[in-house]
Amino acid sequence: MKTRILNIVLIVFVCFSCKNNEKENARKPISISKKQEAKNSLIFPEETHFKNLRQVTFGGDNAEAYWSFDDKQIVFQSNNAKWNVSCDQMFLMNVNDTFDSIAPPMISTGKGRTTCSYFLPDNKHIIYASTHLGDEKCPDTPLRKNGKYIWPVYDTFDIFVADLQGNIVKQLTHEKGYDAEPTVSPKGDKIVFTSTRSGDLELYTMNLDGSDVKQITDELGYDGGAFFSPDGTKIIFRSSRPKTEQEIKDYKDLLAEGLVEPTDMELYICNADGSDLRQLTDLGNANWSPFFHPSGKKILFSSNFEAERGFPFNLYLIDIDGKNLERVTHSKTFDAFPVFSNDGKKLAFSSNRNNGGGRDTNLFIAEWQD
Repeated sequence: MKTRILNIVLIVFVCFSCKNNEKENARKPISISKKQEAKNSLIFPEETHFKNLRQVTFGGDNAEAYWSFDDKQIVFQSNNAKWNVSCDQMFLMNVNDTFDSIAPPMISTGKGRTTCSYFLPDNKHIIYASTHLGDEKCPDTPLRKNGKYIWPVYDTFDIFVADLQGNIVKQLTHEKGYDAEPTVSPKGDKIVFTSTRSGDLELYTMNLDGSDVKQITDELGYDGGAFFSPDGTKIIFRSSRPKTEQEIKDYKDLLAEGLVEPTDMELYICNADGSDLRQLTDLGNANWSPFFHPSGKKILFSSNFEAERGFPFNLYLIDIDGKNLERVTHSKTFDAFPVFSNDGKKLAFSSNRNNGGGRDTNLFIAEWQD
């Protein structure tokens, strides 16, 4: 469901994001001067945390780029029609690759819709969620219901382990309903994911082999897009938790149809076992795609809380005690899905910048400086 946020990109100019749901061999070499000029032109003057910035993809919707544990490769999802896919599939790249017209290797099955891939510690396998057991065709993707922006919660999503040649080697979830949005602890021992197995969208943890499943949230609302802290002791996630009687009714009615409305989300933080849960932000609008800063003391996330018409979305930093909010990017459209490399030196994220005024959402990699 992190991927469902990519549908935002399709409507970011008319409304408001872990997702709906995109690379190509290296482009021809260009001169150093042009390359440096391109890097500089991608960075807005106020974006002081970016020492340089490189655009990785050039078309389609590309997001949820996650680093291998050795920081040598990245797995990401794309729906780039030029790569002969009808909806989100998983692709693999080396960290210095750039893709313009030739597709990178696809390492999902090409069937159904996939979302939220993540490397396992051996750097030879990934996990991801896919609907292919329910139907090999791409499922429908409704974007609006009764005038409201919505995400589908496909009950055919299950979580799988695959090797880097695209072979599924294990199925980790078998419960009826939505199982998706898995990410792996930097300690390499646990997976956190979102599931409807309790009747609501809650967070769970499990071992890398799918054993020892434990529910760690238990409050009405959509809990998702979770990530572990660098030391594996905490979890950050986004949630839309209805409070009023009407909000609760609306939430339950939509969920009964396999839908959620993600336009009002805040960030929550807890220990890895679900204890000491507390709300981190209270900004309004949609605050989502959080990721821990390498220090473990800050959270980088995307938000449109400063927007009057639902956009733009920009990246912000906030301390884990909710203080010292700082704006990081200064786009007029959409910046989201920030993910630090394991060594903390680089940041991958998705953006509408430099897309010629169109709707393409591309991957970018920045050299990070505090």
